[in-house]
Amino acid sequence: MTDLATLLEVGGPVAALGGGAAYARARHPGVYWSTVGLPVSTVRLLSSYGSVMEACGLTVAPSRLRVLAVKATTRREVRPVPPRRGIIRPTTTGLRVRLRLAPGQEPADVAASAERLRHAWGVHAVYVTTIKPGVVELRLVGFDVLRRVHMPRKLRAGLLRVPVALREDATPFVRDYRTVPHQLTLGATLSGKSMYLRHLVAGLARQPVALVGIDCKRGVELAPFAPRLSALATDPEQAAELLPVLIKEMEDRYDLIKARQGIAPNTPDEEITSDIWGLPERERPVPVVLFVDEVAELFLVATKKDEERRDEMVTQLIRLAQLGRAAGIYLEVCGQRFGAELGKGATMLRAQLTGRVCHRVNDEASAKMALGDIAPEAVSAACAIAPERPGLAVAGDTSGGWSRIRTPYLSLGDAAETCRDSAHLVPDLPALKPFRPDVPVRPPAETPDSVVRPHPVTD
Repeated sequence: MTDLATLLEVGGPVAALGGGAAYARARHPGVYWSTVGLPVSTVRLLSSYGSVMEACGLTVAPSRLRVLAVKATTRREVRPVPPRRGIIRPTTTGLRVRLRLAPGQEPADVAASAERLRHAWGVHAVYVTTIKPGVVELRLVGFDVLRRVHMPRKLRAGLLRVPVALREDATPFVRDYRTVPHQLTLGATLSGKSMYLRHLVAGLARQPVALVGIDCKRGVELAPFAPRLSALATDPEQAAELLPVLIKEMEDRYDLIKARQGIAPNTPDEEITSDIWGLPERERPVPVVLFVDEVAELFLVATKKDEERRDEMVTQLIRLAQLGRAAGIYLEVCGQRFGAELGKGATMLRAQLTGRVCHRVNDEASAKMALGDIAPEAVSAACAIAPERPGLAVAGDTSGGWSRIRTPYLSLGDAAETCRDSAHLVPDLPALKPFRPDVPVRPPAETPDSVVRPHPVTD
């Protein structure tokens, strides 16, 4: 009985501790990683590094000098040499360690063994990044960071740079318009595409940038951001009037570049290789970001007259995509589907959109529209997105690289409040004033003194 009582006294706290660890792992994976996962994975890495590298085929034969030194000082067996390991640097989501590759090795050798390293060291995922020739960095992620997205506290933002989502390797996905000027974002209903758009608008609202919207769903997506928009078109007819104004604005900016740099006025715009960023800051026009939500609505036609208007709008969008970057005009095109079946010019416009973000779609053909021409292996990843994870997407660009990302939750009210607070940053663009949306007056907040109460009934 005494032994049983002692066992119960010891086993109770151990069971409670185990239960608490299991709860933390399920509900608060970040806390679990910092308290349990990080020490355990570090011990596994340090104790099994050499044997794991040898099992993965990442070791090489030692040099002759090393063989002679080992034989002269000890009688132990000369074993193959693994890549030299740097200092282990813990993070809130995993570990980082740099490896110096042995002669004859390449980063692809380490990347091919990433799945084996993940199982050997008990982490969620392992990613390999090339730092410089001969040096790679292993980024070990301790848990699924895309299940509950928490953006890093330190984010490198800047003009036309918006941290909008989190990558699966726990690094922020930054939408940089200077690097990737135009982007196509696809996603089915309730896939999280609108959340992605909210983050973009809220992030750009705090910057000295002109925001222009075309929302052919009667403005239900972009109208809440009206205080910060320089122009808004809510149907194809208004879009047909707004796009020529943007084309004229682009041409005026090209004339400004020509005048500043001494280029002949009759030089075609296509032959000008410079941009507005080469102008002095006091003369530089404000950048313009054009959001096109539900782009398919611009392609749909019912009559011959609508077809002519459609062809003209598509031509103008293609011109903005081809020439707008140098003039500081950037496109963010969103929709549920986008392909050749939309009509003439759709494929040509898609080819000009460098960045691609594909949320959950309804069929494989839609994923191929977004990613098939730049990263065919990413199509299957986009088709595997579950409906239970809204905001999860596959992001790629024309370089062929791609990764899974997920946008954190941002309520429509918070995004609209950000736009209202930054309404004073709307730049002065005379050409866009006729398209400036009407901003409804906010009703005053009710206070206890302003509430009208009925008089009490007296006899």
